[in-house]
Amino acid sequence: MAKQSKRAPGPSADDPVRHPLFARFYARASVQADIRGGIAELRRELLHGVSGRVIEIGAGNGLNFAHYPRAVSEVVAVEPERTLRRLAVEAAQRAEVPVDVVPGAAEALPVKSEAFDAAVACLVLCTVRDLHRSLAELHRVLRPDAELRFFEHGLAPGPGMAAVQRALDRTVWPHLFGGCHTSRDPVAAIEAAGFRIVSRRGFRLPARGPALPTSYCVIGSARRSPA
Repeated sequence: MAKQSKRAPGPSADDPVRHPLFARFYARASVQADIRGGIAELRRELLHGVSGRVIEIGAGNGLNFAHYPRAVSEVVAVEPERTLRRLAVEAAQRAEVPVDVVPGAAEALPVKSEAFDAAVACLVLCTVRDLHRSLAELHRVLRPDAELRFFEHGLAPGPGMAAVQRALDRTVWPHLFGGCHTSRDPVAAIEAAGFRIVSRRGFRLPARGPALPTSYCVIGSARRSPA
């Protein structure tokens, strides 16, 4: 049975992120995207074969929890936003693996070094305040040669859309969408943090129709370097 964090999901000094309006919008939109947009299948692909003790950063409203395999002994799900964390606690209670939802930021994970067999970053590296520090923290808390699973959107391959993304990131986009940045390069950042890319698959989401600034996605895995 999933376990709930001992720390209350309500107002707390541990809340490093406050996006209450966006959180409510995201809670509704993400559920619809899972059902109608094929995101649930991507979550299953992301988490297939994961085992042992896992840390997930930016767990949001906990939509990944239902897809963790039973070989997972525990998930420590870190979520900084209060509203989403409350929903994640509810999702943890329905999960088939133990999930502990805790407050905290990816830039300063509230866990010991080399304590996890795997880490999960799912649609979160676009929103962290310091991408390089967040990945350094994941490197710190993973055991040597442990696995990082990632599913992210990022920088478009063409110069036209990439220019649009950069312009949006400098102006309105982060303010409207909970700190999201569209022009980050998650794979390059993961490699720069000391991870070795094992697999990656790029794709556009949605696959048909006009491209959005968030359409350019990648899913894959990487291994933590020994040092």
